[in-house]
Amino acid sequence: MALGAPNRANAFWFFSTDASAAGLLAAPDVSTPVLRAAVNFDPNPNKGLGADIPLSGNAMLAYAGPSGTIADVASSTPPDRISVYVVRPGDTLSEIADMFGVSANTIIWANDLKGVSDVHPGDTLVILPISGVEHKVVKGDTLKSLAAKYHGDATEIAQYNGLDPEKPLVIDSSIIIPGGDVAPPPTVAKKSTSSKSKRAVGPEPYLGGGGAAQPGYYGNPLPGAPITQGLHGWNSVDFGAPRGTPIRAAASGTVILARNNGAWNGGYGNYVVITHGNGTQTLYSHMTKTSVSSGQSVSAGQIIGYAGSTGLSTGSHLHFEVRGAANPFRNCSVGNVCSPQ
Repeated sequence: MALGAPNRANAFWFFSTDASAAGLLAAPDVSTPVLRAAVNFDPNPNKGLGADIPLSGNAMLAYAGPSGTIADVASSTPPDRISVYVVRPGDTLSEIADMFGVSANTIIWANDLKGVSDVHPGDTLVILPISGVEHKVVKGDTLKSLAAKYHGDATEIAQYNGLDPEKPLVIDSSIIIPGGDVAPPPTVAKKSTSSKSKRAVGPEPYLGGGGAAQPGYYGNPLPGAPITQGLHGWNSVDFGAPRGTPIRAAASGTVILARNNGAWNGGYGNYVVITHGNGTQTLYSHMTKTSVSSGQSVSAGQIIGYAGSTGLSTGSHLHFEVRGAANPFRNCSVGNVCSPQ
């Protein structure tokens, strides 16, 4: 990672850097199947409601819920939003995973669970819309080589699959590369009438959780802090800041997640997710501690936590994601203090 400030920090992300990661990723052949992103972001579609009916074969939704009827939820559910679910009596992890169209291991990983039986009525689970690649181990494969092949991270692969990084991979076993993707074919330069050829320029890389620009909507979550890594991961940027620096809400909204237990939390560590009136979400991770709670309304600029290095992080910094819109800092240069666009 390129860094341009004394307070250097390595970012964490486990999502594909390709915009297609919100759905199915293209696989090179039938031997490399892929995961699907979550298809329902309703906070708790079945809580306290009656019978469920199946939708599209794998998502189970109630006839009516906090987001309206089943038709409302199905038609208005972006695949890149983070969800929360309150476990009901009788729920199993596999049923919850099926409901959201993710693997049980995705839920275990993101919630620091001990296993498939470690769910209890009243527990609040975060459902991360993760996508990735399933790989069958062959001779010569290592965590490092698979991370390089699928643009993943060796530590994340080990954590997600419960592997010991010091032990060799078992041949013929299947492992998941969270956030992994398959490299697209090389871009062919367009012919030019001039003596110098120009490289073809693709669309702006909004990446996994991006979308249209929202000029003027978001403020700076760490005013005065330099960018230490540009657009990466799930439509995120990093800000370098000393431990304890106040982090502010980029826009007004409602806190849907505030994890403050110092655990793994899928690599985010202590983090906050805010949903905004324009239908987007912002995520702030690696905090030393949060200062808000789930369900709390916050104003733009309000302090929601303090910079730290929890989760998968080396050095104090803020990992700032935007889901549903272009990251307002996507065009900022590393090492510079930048205003949102």
